Amino acid sequence: MTPVLKIAVVGPESTGKSTLSALLAAHYHTVWVPEYAREYCANLTEAPTIDDEVAMFYGQLKLEQEYLPRANKILICDTTFITVKIWSDAFFGHTPQVVLDELPRRPYDLYLLLDIDMPWQDDPLRDFPTRREHFMEIWHEELKALNANYVTISGLGEERGQAAIRAIDGFLKEKGAF
Repeated sequence: MTPVLKIAVVGPESTGKSTLSALLAAHYHTVWVPEYAREYCANLTEAPTIDDEVAMFYGQLKLEQEYLPRANKILICDTTFITVKIWSDAFFGHTPQVVLDELPRRPYDLYLLLDIDMPWQDDPLRDFPTRREHFMEIWHEELKALNANYVTISGLGEERGQAAIRAIDGFLKEKGAF
């Protein structure tokens, strides 16, 4: 059986991760894993705690495992638990050890880092409209620290989608996959 390739769609807030994940899943006739933290945080009545971050970490891992058997050779992941590290560091000044331990053990085959060239869309679950450049740099640092295979995706609308498809197709060709 051919292993499923995991493609992570990541980046700062309001960069179109969910929209692009759905588009890519449709294009490649597969499924996409939604961002667990979005639903989790929508149900909170207070600001997330460090324990909530750990719960979101485990929730994202569980969700990916649930979707994996339904994937058609590629699993598109709308964010990853690297987000837990980034938010934990931003809000609490540190990351839970369980997250740090698992980061190098759970790589994705390709990360698509979405650029901040899209206009900000207000959402009650988004926090940092004025710090997008800062978080873009953090994403670059985190992916480099993992020695991750990643491509920055820019552009608006269809242009962004086509750039992501080109990046994935190039990766698949390079890997000799499918």
